[in-house]
Amino acid sequence: MSRAAVLRGLGAVVPPRVVTNDELAQRLDTSDAWIRSRTGIAQRHVSAPGTATSDLAVDAGARALKAADRDHVDLVVVATTTPDHPCPATAPTVASRLGLGTVAAYDIAAVCTGFLYGLSTATAAIVSGMAESVLVIGAETYSSILNPNDRTTSVIFGDGAGAVVLTAGDRDEPGAVLEVDLGSDGTLAELIMIPAGGSRQRLSGLPVSPDDTYFRMDGKRVFRSAVERMEGAARAVLERTGWTVDSVDRFVGHQANVRILATVAEQLGVPRDRVVVNLDKVGNTSAASIPLALADAANSGGLAAGERVLLAAFGGGVTWGASALVWPDISVF
Repeated sequence: MSRAAVLRGLGAVVPPRVVTNDELAQRLDTSDAWIRSRTGIAQRHVSAPGTATSDLAVDAGARALKAADRDHVDLVVVATTTPDHPCPATAPTVASRLGLGTVAAYDIAAVCTGFLYGLSTATAAIVSGMAESVLVIGAETYSSILNPNDRTTSVIFGDGAGAVVLTAGDRDEPGAVLEVDLGSDGTLAELIMIPAGGSRQRLSGLPVSPDDTYFRMDGKRVFRSAVERMEGAARAVLERTGWTVDSVDRFVGHQANVRILATVAEQLGVPRDRVVVNLDKVGNTSAASIPLALADAANSGGLAAGERVLLAAFGGGVTWGASALVWPDISVF
């Protein structure tokens, strides 16, 4: 037997408040047609005042644990760009609130690639024997870092959380994480950034512009880099698994922009009807994006046990990654 990390349960949650494109158009120079044509997004979910990232993470984590029928794991990994505090990490709080006691817990900051980085970390911990079970959570409250007057970012992002439970198993089992390919390029860090708030700005001795405290993104350059890197990582994973593109049943890319998803799929040769899309309902939820898309597809019948699934993402840093697994017969809450 070849030891592997196997997906046992999946949980997902979005805040109840829905913000439509029409609502945004009332305060921004935009329209529903403009947003849909450029992003594919119709609405997004936004957290209520007093709701933090850890609150969404705890809800999604509890759902994943219930789906996996487990009350304990050895490790908790929280991927987020919007932690409750700059210090300390959010994961220990999440582990404590889930009743998991003093298990190891830490955050991963890889922006929209965060879930795949977390999946890789969990897989390594399980395959090496350091852990028997891991809870990986992607959770975001992007509404807390967006400039409400910036239509280029306010129309794109939403809040939400998704989580998976992985346990030790065999590589031949459905649900086994077969391969993960990760990469980064720090020379492109300025493409996706919050300029202020860190040591670079705080120790610069320079005054802070209010706009620098918000998330910013160079959309055109991100588009080009995302397509190139997601395709490259996906091809690397396909080569290592021995899968052909034709054998992929579902492509689940980071839900950033419907045009990015379509372009990556086209360049890979994946038919459009095999591309999972749910960003029209939730927007770009960064590290929560892939688990939310998986949960939506599984619950709607768009993802069935035994199907070959290819995952890919691109995020700030810049970072990127891809992974592959055969979808297991699991519960989704």
